[in-house]
Amino acid sequence: MTDPRTATNQAPALVGHNVVTSDLALTEAVARHGSPEVVDDLVALGAEAGSAEAREHGMLANRHHPGLTPYDRWGTRIDEVEFHPSWHWLMQRAVGHGLQAAPWEQQEGGDPHAHLRRAAGFFAWSQTEPGHGCPISMTYAAVPALRADDAIAEEWTPLLAARSYDPGVRPRSEKVGALAGMGMTEKQGGSDVRANQTRAVPTAEDGWYTLHGHKWFTSAPMNDVFLVLAQADGGLTCFVVPRVLADGTRNRIDVVRLKDKLGNRSNASGELELDGTLAQRIGDEGRGVRTIIEMVAATRLDCVIGSASLMRHALAEASWHVGHRSAFGGLLVDKPLMQNVVADLAVESEAATALAMRLAAAVDQPGDPHEVALRRIALPLAKFWVCKRTPAMVAEALECLGGDGYVEDSGLPLLFRESPLNSIWEGSGNVNALDVLRALGREPEVLQAWITEVGAARGGDSRLDRAVDDTLALLGEAGATGGGPEAGARRLAGHMAACLQGSLLVRFAPPEVADAFCGSRFGGSYGGTFGMLTSGSLRQVVERATPIG
Repeated sequence: MTDPRTATNQAPALVGHNVVTSDLALTEAVARHGSPEVVDDLVALGAEAGSAEAREHGMLANRHHPGLTPYDRWGTRIDEVEFHPSWHWLMQRAVGHGLQAAPWEQQEGGDPHAHLRRAAGFFAWSQTEPGHGCPISMTYAAVPALRADDAIAEEWTPLLAARSYDPGVRPRSEKVGALAGMGMTEKQGGSDVRANQTRAVPTAEDGWYTLHGHKWFTSAPMNDVFLVLAQADGGLTCFVVPRVLADGTRNRIDVVRLKDKLGNRSNASGELELDGTLAQRIGDEGRGVRTIIEMVAATRLDCVIGSASLMRHALAEASWHVGHRSAFGGLLVDKPLMQNVVADLAVESEAATALAMRLAAAVDQPGDPHEVALRRIALPLAKFWVCKRTPAMVAEALECLGGDGYVEDSGLPLLFRESPLNSIWEGSGNVNALDVLRALGREPEVLQAWITEVGAARGGDSRLDRAVDDTLALLGEAGATGGGPEAGARRLAGHMAACLQGSLLVRFAPPEVADAFCGSRFGGSYGGTFGMLTSGSLRQVVERATPIG
């Protein structure tokens, strides 16, 4: 008789594998756009990300949520956010691996693949726990916005780029590393930041203002410096707000409460009140959106990378489980229908990974007109499409584990709660779809960049060719090249994004992956859910995607 206390036919925990080297879609993309040496640089990160220790810290950081301490024991306002030690363990390693602002200085130092390396590292390390990626991403994104003022950039960039994690509320002069946050939205406006009501009043010191108002959703309120928008006399303007002033006094930043969020619960997001808060103007008055737009572009890239990372993590858990679990007389992975589902998930994940790494490579080429124009149109396309696809994909991966996938210990519920986040952050689906129309209407070069990019795969797959032609016809019918009707913006963005993904897979992925993608996403028989592939060598697709323990 089997001892009921002994578990049988259970998949072992997915630990002890290298998150980088076991992901062929990632390593091939990095070698393609960078070099094999860039992949080698990431091996140690990948091994640590796949360790049992990292998995445990990720679970603990989400089990013990951050807490706000508005006052100290003597009644002094301090507004400090406290985190579990596992949060700090994760942050220390993310910063140590240079996943925050380090690439900007590396790029200036002559590293041709600094942003690609960082993107691949962010993709892999985020699989330990996605929430701490927020302050890492905010810090990465702050540097291009700070460059609107050379003096301010020189003050803050070395600390933001430092590989030293130095938490705590202290002045800049006493820090060996710093992190950045962002506060754009307000309760009455949300994504419509031009409806912001926070006022900026000039002080006697040139370039300094006091801010009076609120911020409804501030990412990472525990960080050292924030970029915020406020209304100055000349219009909406961007400001740099230090947490602590140069003389050591705490700036007036009142954290009203931390948000009780669906996911991303290891990370703190807060509501702020600003009343006499000292801030330094960056860029000209009235040019706030233009000044901060580079920060938004960088965070949108991280939304794409983060969603692709969630997909990959969910796929790894699903493919690992079905490769070890038996039912109905054999391994689940050998069952044709399950094989179809996992292969479809693998195709979706590889398409997202390929597009994310292609966009990161474009950041490494700021002087190339094609790369700049492609980045301008492909970022909102990818942000819309990849982030929209993630919740359904993660839900299907969870279902592959059955009831085990619905239990917190599996890690899949955490991924599922996280899965809608990136579609909301930095502009929801509608905002990004409309941004696609705006770019097409105002910048003719972006359409040419898209045509050139998808055209590189012309002749490789007739189904992709037809999809590109149909999309060009849709552009003409909608008048989108002139900023046409917005009701069809989502449809257009989805078509354009899928064509970009298809072109990358046709050019670079194994034939069975490209065939499965084009036969489903561009085929007439696709039913809109996963597991309906009608072509491709499904077992090969699954084997390619399954981690090696």
